[in-house]
Amino acid sequence: MKGNVLIAQSGGPTAVINASCAGIIQEAFQHKKEIDGVYGAVNGILGVLKEELLDLNQEDPATIELLKRTPSSALGSCRYKLSDKDYDRVLSVLKAHHIRYAFFIGGNDTMDTANKVNQLAQQAGWELRVIGVPKTVDNDLVGTDHCPGYPSVARWLAIAVRDAGLDTKAIYCADPVKIIETMGRDSGWITAATALARERPDDPPHLIYLPERPFVREKFIADVKRVYEKVGYVLMAVCEGLRDAEGKLLSESKAKVDVDGFGHAQLGGVADLLSSMIKTDLGIKARFDKPGTIQRVAMSGASEVDIAEAYEAGRLAVDKAVRGESGYMISLERMPGKKYQCTMGMVALGKVANARRTVPDEFINKDGNDVTPAFVDWLRPLLKPGLSQYAHLKRVLVGKKVE
Repeated sequence: MKGNVLIAQSGGPTAVINASCAGIIQEAFQHKKEIDGVYGAVNGILGVLKEELLDLNQEDPATIELLKRTPSSALGSCRYKLSDKDYDRVLSVLKAHHIRYAFFIGGNDTMDTANKVNQLAQQAGWELRVIGVPKTVDNDLVGTDHCPGYPSVARWLAIAVRDAGLDTKAIYCADPVKIIETMGRDSGWITAATALARERPDDPPHLIYLPERPFVREKFIADVKRVYEKVGYVLMAVCEGLRDAEGKLLSESKAKVDVDGFGHAQLGGVADLLSSMIKTDLGIKARFDKPGTIQRVAMSGASEVDIAEAYEAGRLAVDKAVRGESGYMISLERMPGKKYQCTMGMVALGKVANARRTVPDEFINKDGNDVTPAFVDWLRPLLKPGLSQYAHLKRVLVGKKVE
């Protein structure tokens, strides 16, 4: 089957989503018997609906190579949920441009779009091979050990939290409590990654709160008080998606404009809320930092493992498609053994679309305020080259001579 390729990037941009795009483009160029043109949809599925397609054959090969280390979504992204009224338009554009291979790079909602396009083509009798390429900093796709994009946000946050911890340790006499609010709607994978900031006992983050455990104010205050009295300062990481015992989000935007096409309200404000609780209940000054969207696209903290795996996922998607596969997402499968090795397979789009994988119980401590060593061991090999080494003074005090 010969035809053109369509590439669509959707959802939140990451540090390595363009590496997957580069993998698709460069592999597609190697299959001239099966592939003519390679097109990129401007802003994901919206680019298909608007018939705004980029001719990627016109790009300089050096530019495509540089995509591997260029953050964000070079083709543009969106959060748009396909509805019945869109189907005829999507099919018409695919046929008009003789699209026979479609690759969707994204997370849960993107795999829902890919699954719908695959089903639409089948029902219409249009031969189209659809492969999903995983991408999400949330790391919550089912059927895969981890998701491209996650190791890089994990490394960046580990670096940032370690630095923030040193800042708080230095100025604790004036600013004794610091809260770092991370991204994460339904799962705490991103927040959990801050544990990799630790080098020694009592290093920050001292507390880690994930949405997999209900937030209880009294317990939270007791945790903060205990660490403060022991260490003299507190730095914690909290997930923006924290929920109470009834499953209600602690903080989310109520503005209609902040709700996306999939019904997700914009989150944020948890750290501010918790700072106020600490001030009110303990009478201790508390500040917070909220990295926001910069954490998901920061190339400065990108993992070498992440870049390589993201590229290979894109490349393999094309290889599978030209061999006749369709209706699958590329999956990352960790091999058993002490040395980290990863192979790639496939999982049906229908199993991935709109599903969520949360942090498992074995990765969360019994008190619900930290992760376990098992999680650290699982994540560490993904953060290559790891964190740089810092100096730690012995801090030996000179004896006092003045009363």
